[in-house]
Amino acid sequence: MKILVTGGAGYIGSHTCVELLDEGYEVVIVDNLYNASKKVIRRIPQITGKNVGFYEADIRDYSQMSHIMNKEQPDAVIHFAGLKAVGESVEKPLAYYENNISGTLTLCKAMQESGCKNIIFSSSATVYGNPAVVPITEQCPKGACTNPYGWTKHMLEQILTDIQKADPDWNVILLRYFNPIGAHKSGLIGEDPKGIPNNLLPYVTQVAIGKHPYVRVFGNDYETPDGTGVRDYIHVVDLAKGHVKAIDKIKEHPGIKIYNLGTGKGYSVLEVIGAFSKACGKEIPYRIMERRAGDIAICYSDATLAKKELGWEAQFDLLDMCRDSWRWQSTNPDGYGEE
Repeated sequence: MKILVTGGAGYIGSHTCVELLDEGYEVVIVDNLYNASKKVIRRIPQITGKNVGFYEADIRDYSQMSHIMNKEQPDAVIHFAGLKAVGESVEKPLAYYENNISGTLTLCKAMQESGCKNIIFSSSATVYGNPAVVPITEQCPKGACTNPYGWTKHMLEQILTDIQKADPDWNVILLRYFNPIGAHKSGLIGEDPKGIPNNLLPYVTQVAIGKHPYVRVFGNDYETPDGTGVRDYIHVVDLAKGHVKAIDKIKEHPGIKIYNLGTGKGYSVLEVIGAFSKACGKEIPYRIMERRAGDIAICYSDATLAKKELGWEAQFDLLDMCRDSWRWQSTNPDGYGEE
């Protein structure tokens, strides 16, 4: 079975490609390398001992996507490609709507015309907004998103739902991620954010190697055990394995399905910093800052449905995630570096 992975050279995409190859799938990556490195394409075979197909292409380019889809004839698409920085999306909303929405529409058109109607979409817990209930189940109503990035996920879920309703031959699985961290145990692939990291753990790892003096903790007066925000962090390899299980589900022609992928546990910012300190063997300095607008106190998943219907649940704990992140960062202090 052949799987086309858009954004397959990125953080979550690359780990998913490894898991797919390890499970015997044939994998073809499409990535414009805007937020990724070509080194990933070379390192995936180092890890798996298997080759991966690769096209340097942009999903917004219909002629390219039509050519790739018709040439490769994949059985399913896992769609990661998209801009993903929350802060940047507020500054550049037009770029985010144009890239994420238009790109996905172009991809779906090329899929439909080639006869491939199976898609797994990389969505996000951001679609819940300020959640009505915690832990968050898939039945929790979608809320008002706080940034354009979140709205692109919200809108694309609706678009893909409408496509499937109009044509029941389509199978759509929407995977709502919580907070992926960690890296492959080999240390060969991991998260390599461009510029100053937006997310907590990449920032912590860069403090640990001396790129930044301290971690900024935004708020310590939330109604949580230690006053800092609580989030559901999931190991990126667990997340990748969830996509393999979703491919298994696609084979059943399920129509449309939605699954949360998280651990079902909440960890505070200070707990993450403490665990990383233990993993790297040094204290991580931090400073308490003012709360950020739009941040909520607690957000974690109920992933029971994924366990019941996909046979999937997270295996790694917070210390595992921190140890693997540190292995990646300490052996690749400049990420993938220059080509």
